[in-house]
Amino acid sequence: MRRFLFFVSCVGLYALVALTYAWLTFPPHIGRTDHVSSSSLGCREDKEGSWSIGVFYGDSPFTLKPIETMNVWRNESAAWPVANPVLTCASMTNSGFPSNFVADPFLYEQGDNLYMFFENKNPITLQGDIGVAKSTDKGATWKPLGIALDEPWHLSSPFIFNYNGQIYMMPESNQIGQLRLYRAVSFPLTWKLEKVILQKPVVDSTIIHHQGNYWLFGSDHSSSFGTKKNGRLEIWYSTTPLGPWKPHKKNHVHNGARNGGRAISHNSNLYRFGQASGESYEKNIRIFKIEVLSKEEYREVQIPFDLETPHKGKNSWNGVRQHHLDVVQLSSGEYIGLVDGDRVTSGDLFLRVFLGYASLVAAITLVLLLGFLLGIVNCIVPSTWCMNYYAGKRTDAVLNLKTTSFVSEQLRRMCSRLNRVPPLLRGLVKSHSTLGRITLGLILLLGVLLTCVGIRYIYGGSGAILPYSFKGHVSQFTLATMTYDARLWNLKMYVKHYSQCPSVKEIVVIWNKGPPPELTELDSAVPVRIRVEKVNSLNNRFNIDPLIKTRAVLELDDDIMMSCDTIEKGFRVWREHPERLVGYYPRFVDETMTYSAEKFARSHKGYNMILTGAAFMDVGFAFGLYQSEKARLGREFVDEQFNCEDVLLNFLFANVSGLGKAVEYVRPSLAIDTSKFSGVAISGNTNQHYKKRSKCLQRFSDLYGSLSDRRWEFGGRKDGWDL
Repeated sequence: MRRFLFFVSCVGLYALVALTYAWLTFPPHIGRTDHVSSSSLGCREDKEGSWSIGVFYGDSPFTLKPIETMNVWRNESAAWPVANPVLTCASMTNSGFPSNFVADPFLYEQGDNLYMFFENKNPITLQGDIGVAKSTDKGATWKPLGIALDEPWHLSSPFIFNYNGQIYMMPESNQIGQLRLYRAVSFPLTWKLEKVILQKPVVDSTIIHHQGNYWLFGSDHSSSFGTKKNGRLEIWYSTTPLGPWKPHKKNHVHNGARNGGRAISHNSNLYRFGQASGESYEKNIRIFKIEVLSKEEYREVQIPFDLETPHKGKNSWNGVRQHHLDVVQLSSGEYIGLVDGDRVTSGDLFLRVFLGYASLVAAITLVLLLGFLLGIVNCIVPSTWCMNYYAGKRTDAVLNLKTTSFVSEQLRRMCSRLNRVPPLLRGLVKSHSTLGRITLGLILLLGVLLTCVGIRYIYGGSGAILPYSFKGHVSQFTLATMTYDARLWNLKMYVKHYSQCPSVKEIVVIWNKGPPPELTELDSAVPVRIRVEKVNSLNNRFNIDPLIKTRAVLELDDDIMMSCDTIEKGFRVWREHPERLVGYYPRFVDETMTYSAEKFARSHKGYNMILTGAAFMDVGFAFGLYQSEKARLGREFVDEQFNCEDVLLNFLFANVSGLGKAVEYVRPSLAIDTSKFSGVAISGNTNQHYKKRSKCLQRFSDLYGSLSDRRWEFGGRKDGWDL
């Protein structure tokens, strides 16, 4: 009975481990391509990836920079600055057009308006339709208008152009073995089939006018097999884009890269954008300069091109791959580029599901093995199948094992040997022996590991941390921390971790004391700037810094480690309330003016202060307020106590906000104080630290008014982030 209970306990343990691991590890949105309503049909994981679209600007097609480097601000969407991607599956889904991803963008300029046509992966039909979005501010923000073209087959790569006053679209329709041309009847949403221009499954087609002829570039997927077809470029020519089209004399002309966007003419030269190579589709974008293009000859050469991408891997929208770039020169002379990018590879979903279930099957097999070794699970082969098979006297009604055929004899031999194995193996798991205990422990440990791995692959998504969009857009913030030479160990770990968070634009290190480190000592995915201060003062945290280019600053102590998802939640809340301090450590100050920990706030079911050692704020408003003449006496007291700069900022915010809410709490999923490991902390002596802060409360109350008449309850948000 004890062995049976032990066996059942193991099964229960694995199930409990799986549930606990999933609950602790995965936020609700993990595995989603973007943040949409849980009841929505869109933004589901797709085997083709999670493509989205970004905007780039430059003074030439070869010097494009992402929109976030241009410092474009949009108040209506609380994007300070606007950051890529500018169009996602959530943009379409939340506008009423369900989407799993958006890709293959093409741009069309009409007056002051820009129109983006793109592949929209329908999550219901699982095929591509052609979507369209409109921008009235040169591509900074986009409003989805709907589905421009929906056919019973897959559509993508909607090359769009103007000819003789008519607007045409040439989407990919290789699924039906045709290349079709559509004409706008009511631009941009109503289109009519003009003609079938090629009876071939041509993909990623583009047309360019050169020396009196129109040249159509594409890849004929019927002419080759496997990955090689991705590199087979073919050319057709005609006197008009309506055809008829004649094949180039040397088709196929190139075996290196299929098209990756619109072919362009720049400074009297022709250029073609290509995808990766024939051996590895969709990894990156390349540019080829066309040196010779005639009816008899074609020659191109690859030129250097490096489209700026983040170094955050899966945590950035295009960190793993990008495969399409459409560059257009606007009437203003500026160049704009639309790029699609992805944070995962094709087949990532299938691979994760396969590995996940394989791990769970392995864990279940271990449980059965454990039961087998303990004698709880016996050989599943009936003993009547295996007894006295030489005599041929036993019978099995189901399999009719009376026969002495070769197959039945071999089966009986196998069964007999299998039944003799357990006594040998069971000796390894005798609970009273050291070897037995070690064996049992290893089996249990391996089972727990396999269970966690399986749950991680199945329910953990791609492993990417996503930004929380607000009003359809994402933005960026500056991360600032104040430190000194004795805490360099903390800083290195801090920079490496937080630089991977999706919305972090730059890390500013406020260096208060000692020789600063070299930037090469810090492993960062974003730019790091070390601002060396002349005086060791806690007031330096809020010094006005004109080099900060974002409106939001996250002041975060270098000894606090939280998940990037927690940071992204805080940033999302701050974008809703940029006039407030939004942070992770609440405090409640009552009429006694005694400083207490978070437990005191919980007992009073509310808070009126947020520690700025981990808080978002408006850099212009907060820093300007702190450095104002009104705050001079408070700053002097901070220097005197060498403490309380965060308390002072709370009093200043409350003073200017009147009766309005000045602070907002976001609960972190997990926070670790790394100063406990390094042994260097300003609040190492808790009692002395709290006494100083109580003095600060009394002093600042005299200067700026009390906080005790304010209390904001926990749990006021519908999303539950402040419970």
